[in-house]
Amino acid sequence: MADLMEAVTSLAKRRGIAFQSSEIYGGLRSSWDYGPLGTEIKRNVREQWWRSTVQLRDDVVGLDASVIMSPKVWEASGHLEVFTDPLVECLNCHQRSRADELPVPAACPNCGQTAFTQPRNFHLMFKTNMGPIEDAENTVYLRPETAQGMFVDFATIQQVSRKKVPFGIAQIGRSFRNEITPGNFIFRQREFEQMELEFFVEPGTDEGWHDFWIDERMRWWTDLGLSEEHVRIREHDADELSHYSKRTVDIEYRFPFTDWGELEGIANRTDFDLKAHQTASGEDLTYFDQEKNERYHPYVIEPAAGVDRAVLAFLLDAYREEEAPTAKGGTEKRTYLALDRRLAPTKVAVLPLSRNERLAPEVRRVFDLVKSEWMCDFDDAGSIGRRYRRQDEVGTPFCVTVDFDSLDDAQVTVRERDSMGQDRLPIDGLVDYLTERL
Repeated sequence: MADLMEAVTSLAKRRGIAFQSSEIYGGLRSSWDYGPLGTEIKRNVREQWWRSTVQLRDDVVGLDASVIMSPKVWEASGHLEVFTDPLVECLNCHQRSRADELPVPAACPNCGQTAFTQPRNFHLMFKTNMGPIEDAENTVYLRPETAQGMFVDFATIQQVSRKKVPFGIAQIGRSFRNEITPGNFIFRQREFEQMELEFFVEPGTDEGWHDFWIDERMRWWTDLGLSEEHVRIREHDADELSHYSKRTVDIEYRFPFTDWGELEGIANRTDFDLKAHQTASGEDLTYFDQEKNERYHPYVIEPAAGVDRAVLAFLLDAYREEEAPTAKGGTEKRTYLALDRRLAPTKVAVLPLSRNERLAPEVRRVFDLVKSEWMCDFDDAGSIGRRYRRQDEVGTPFCVTVDFDSLDDAQVTVRERDSMGQDRLPIDGLVDYLTERL
């Protein structure tokens, strides 16, 4: 669908999944707020990542590190020196762009002219000050990645968790990058959320573990609904590897606004970070292998994914438009999100056939049954067909309708989103029915 991005962006704004931040003041470029439904989708993405990466494994533990760290961390990691993008400015309209993202031959994306300034390095880290005095001694930085907290806390986490190598430290948190060209809705922002794992392994086993995590992460994306034809693995060329990387691959998605865009990077960071922080801090960041009676700096495999890009990819892949039958025998356009049920923001919607007061007690009983188990919605405004369409549009897997027959037979009608198939079943069996399917 040529206008898929426009359709999904419009849906997201209209239904309060995501909309521009500070909108009453004209908005702030590249900043987005997530409304009630978007908040739930993000929470579900995070929970699925945490479940697969931490909960279902016995070799990964969690961390929640501070956003603001000692500036010495970023000096040791190399970020203060090399965390830059090449910036050029159009000599005609003065729009600034990343030099490495201009088309070949280079033309300004705003005015089409081809004359630019020479590239200069633009630093991506946000500076701020800690304390009442704004001077160099009080300069700190908002973290551009969550990874460094896991490296500087490596020895502490290993000791308190008593984990043996190989083991991992996982973290979900916000990062900040002063991007030159943010855009494409929530794809590239200056404030974003990351899901990162640092998996520490014995040197010499790193290449096998790297391949393992590439396969694991690709399975995660497709298991949650991304079409296999829309995702791929791309190997980084030698000239694009980060300063710490022995090998990096990206899991990419076929976004509508570009051929392929990064969803997740999976890097072999070697022992660069632990050695760098040991040198800078003077603290021992080695691991003692009791079985081999030797001490070494572990190598690190790092799968790092963006929550916001994940949300966008899942929305794009789930968007559907079709002609659906109406009660009068005709057809009408139906828009729905075929989200995996684990990601759907609302799992069940309870819809009374009408606002008749006779239905109210039974409707309340049904709603109380399901809301304790899942995120649920209650909607009694408009025709039942219109309410079905509203729930379809945001990906609600099941709608439960309470009608006047329910007062006599204590049964409800359950409608499934994708097939629009309906089952009639006893209210007492509703939770078991939904549990089996959710």
